[in-house]
Amino acid sequence: MTGITDFDSLRRAMAENSEQPEGPARNARAEQLLVEAEKLNIPLAVIEALGHQLKVYNYSSEKAKMFVPFARLLRMWDERPEDFDEYETHSLHWVFKWMSAGMLDQPHIPLASVEKWLGEMEHRYRLAGHSERAVRSAEFSVAAHVGDVARAERAFGAWLAADRDSMADCQACELHGQGWWQAERGRDAEALELWAPVLEGAYTCAHEPHTVLASSLVPLLRLGRLEEARAHHLRGFRLVRAMESMRGAYADHVEFCALTGNEARGLELLAERPAYFTDEGHPRSKLEFLSVVVLLMGRLSELGLGGQQVPGPAGRVWTAAELAAHARGEALALAARFDERNGTSHVSERARARMAQRPLVERLPLGVRAVRPAPSVVAPPVPVQEAAEPELSDLLVEARRLSDTLQPHAMEAWAAVARAAEGVELDARDRAEIVDHEAMGRGPEGAETFERAAELYAEAGDPGEALAARARAAYVRALAGDVDEALAAVADPYDRVLALYAEGGTEVRQAAGVLMGRARILMRRVHEADGPVAESVLTETETAVRELLALVDGRTGDDVRLAARIAEGHAMLAELAAHSGNAEAGAELFARAAAEFVAAGLPWFAVEYEARLAGLAHHLGDLVEAERALRAALEHGGAHLEPVGRAQLHLQLAEVVGGREQAEEAAEHALEAAHWADEAGESPTLGAWARHQLGGFLVRQGRWAEAAEVLESALADLSAETHGDGAVVQTQWWLGDCLSELGEHRAAAERRLQAAEIARHWPEQHDHATLAHLAAESLGQAGLPAEADQAYVRAGELWRSLGNVHGLVRSLRARAWLALRTEDGTEAARELMTGAVEECADALGLTDDEEARGRLVVELGHTHRQFGDLLARSASEDADDDSIRAALEEALCQMAEAVAVFVALGDDALHARTGAELAAGWLETDLGRPADAAARARAVLRAYADGEAEVDVEGGGDETVRARRAEAGQLLQVAEEQKDR
Repeated sequence: MTGITDFDSLRRAMAENSEQPEGPARNARAEQLLVEAEKLNIPLAVIEALGHQLKVYNYSSEKAKMFVPFARLLRMWDERPEDFDEYETHSLHWVFKWMSAGMLDQPHIPLASVEKWLGEMEHRYRLAGHSERAVRSAEFSVAAHVGDVARAERAFGAWLAADRDSMADCQACELHGQGWWQAERGRDAEALELWAPVLEGAYTCAHEPHTVLASSLVPLLRLGRLEEARAHHLRGFRLVRAMESMRGAYADHVEFCALTGNEARGLELLAERPAYFTDEGHPRSKLEFLSVVVLLMGRLSELGLGGQQVPGPAGRVWTAAELAAHARGEALALAARFDERNGTSHVSERARARMAQRPLVERLPLGVRAVRPAPSVVAPPVPVQEAAEPELSDLLVEARRLSDTLQPHAMEAWAAVARAAEGVELDARDRAEIVDHEAMGRGPEGAETFERAAELYAEAGDPGEALAARARAAYVRALAGDVDEALAAVADPYDRVLALYAEGGTEVRQAAGVLMGRARILMRRVHEADGPVAESVLTETETAVRELLALVDGRTGDDVRLAARIAEGHAMLAELAAHSGNAEAGAELFARAAAEFVAAGLPWFAVEYEARLAGLAHHLGDLVEAERALRAALEHGGAHLEPVGRAQLHLQLAEVVGGREQAEEAAEHALEAAHWADEAGESPTLGAWARHQLGGFLVRQGRWAEAAEVLESALADLSAETHGDGAVVQTQWWLGDCLSELGEHRAAAERRLQAAEIARHWPEQHDHATLAHLAAESLGQAGLPAEADQAYVRAGELWRSLGNVHGLVRSLRARAWLALRTEDGTEAARELMTGAVEECADALGLTDDEEARGRLVVELGHTHRQFGDLLARSASEDADDDSIRAALEEALCQMAEAVAVFVALGDDALHARTGAELAAGWLETDLGRPADAAARARAVLRAYADGEAEVDVEGGGDETVRARRAEAGQLLQVAEEQKDR
């Protein structure tokens, strides 16, 4: 059984098929419906079925199938135009444009046939009295495609000069084409200016702003407008992802990834659409897609990833290098077919230029997870003969300079010295320094190496530095976890260096080195304490630190190392103060330490302490200081910051800035945090949290599509175990809000229900109730009334258990409206709305709190108002006059109750009162009482004229006032006309 028994059932079936996703299944159904239409023996049924088939072919990958049904339609028109109604006549002429573009996109159709068709279109449009605007637009497309710039410019001018009529493409599509030509000619700013109304939502259609967002990506990158490009990618890709017919726009997004260092995301996009490699129905978009595949694979090969496995045509495994060669061959062969048809080389030139593009941005973070592939092949070192090695003496001088001034690359410099010194006879001092720095590079495993350095320093006649090296050996033992052994090991160097210094046998730098080593070891006891730190430990450590400061203070001179000792000592005191519960002192000392590092020309050492300061300032509620410290840390760290540290700083700054409602800047920092977390290999942990935060800040700005992409990416890694179930619920909640705003109500309901399922286990049930209520709203908007009612029941029970009358009443009202949509649901709707009124009244009788009573009275007023609207809507047109009148009378009573409630609330409920008054007035007209309707209209006008609302109406201070006055005027006019009849 097909279910197609008459013309109406055919039309319903075609409407249902139009709502299905693009693709072969929808096309096959359209073909079946044409067969059913032919059985009805109604010419218009066949015409409509052919038109439906044309439409689904056009919005699919099987565009080449359009020509047969159109040829049949055109023949039917030429033979019996009277069989076409007004709509189908318009549609026939409208799809002439699809045929022109469709022929151009098929290289097997000769250019002469395309030109002939263009002339046919012009002739038929002229006969039908249409403007030549659509014809000139089609001519422009032909000229631009073959590379005839002069003709394209002429046609472009004629297109814009011709009048817009019913045959012109929609405004959105026209602006897309006009902007595309500007960008093609290198006028990117002009293109974006033309596209602005589409991007801002002033003009939309089935494929816009989808294609404009895609087309704008490269122009935005070329103009350096990176934030907009990022936003357009996230927003635009979400629109084209599910649309099979948009392979060309999809290719633009892959191209964007290849040009912005987002190769990994580009691979993800290829993996989502394997059929795009092989679909033959639209050769031109296949050429565009294959061209950007070559571009992306080329980028991977440049990164040393030519051997990486990548998504490609089904049937075999592909590496990047193999897919690049395959796609290039197919693309150029396809381009050659177009050029052979066109008699030019333009298509091949454009394809080659697209494949050969260079990245426009080294790395543009997107906020979604896509870790940049790491090169698998390291570039070979420069041959020795091409770069002469520096002399060992020069290397020593440079290494000492860097280490004496504590520069970041000192360790690498000493490693170079060690390599150059292999097999060379050196004095003990040089060997001591080389071994000393080797030990530093070994971290907690360097104790024995430090001891060997100490022996060499002693051999070189520097007993103070030998003791300092032994102190360093003791400290790395503490780092390895043996603090007691380390303290025992440092005791002898400590006693001996103080004696040596007192005798003048060593300098302050060496003595300070030993004292700093001992203080650091004592600090390890503080760090490793299980629970509160013993007072004795804090006191002993503080004494050691102050001894160091007393030794060095006033003796630093130009010695950067000694200046650093003082700064580190103050940082230690800061940490001890914080452990003692004196956060204010800790913050002051961290600030002092950071300032001292900066003053010494060592800003990168200040980063750790500025981050600590930010944490203490945040704890103390000094968000201004916290923000200042975090910004300083990012500035001072510069290029020396490790990715994970940079991610943490940006994330902290995002939270602080977001806390003062600067959501746009907070989103920028969260974006940076996500990027650096990915670079650090922390995508599933720190990266997921950063994306969670970024999504929230985008939600605050109403950037729903971008936020949805980011939040979906975050959910792939967020887990209750790592991030807490609160983060998972909040992310689902935000995502549900985004999907709701984007009109994806079924998906929004799923997210909200998933979040509610987690929240149902929480001790506090308010979030569970709210999420259940929001899920019910989404289910209702998705056209699932039974499921929505069930969710509202769940929410209502939760609101009742929480004592939240407002939530309970709203759930009852929502259920009433759902019931009204069902067959024979009027009585159930009345009962539910009556229950809502009673819940308000009961709650009012139980509370003495004036503020709570005020809110309940407002809720009661709105409930009466909605009850009235519901009763008025329940008056079926098919009912008898008495039933309709009774329903309207009952509705009027509820409206009157609403007005009375709002009047009692005074000016605070003025707009609610006038809205109910006007609704009552319209009911009065329906009941044939013009005098009462007029009285209500005058009451509304008087309410605003008497100054009850302190608004500047003339200056546009309140749109509601203007709207109410306008509606009151209309009601008054209708009432007066009703009186005269």
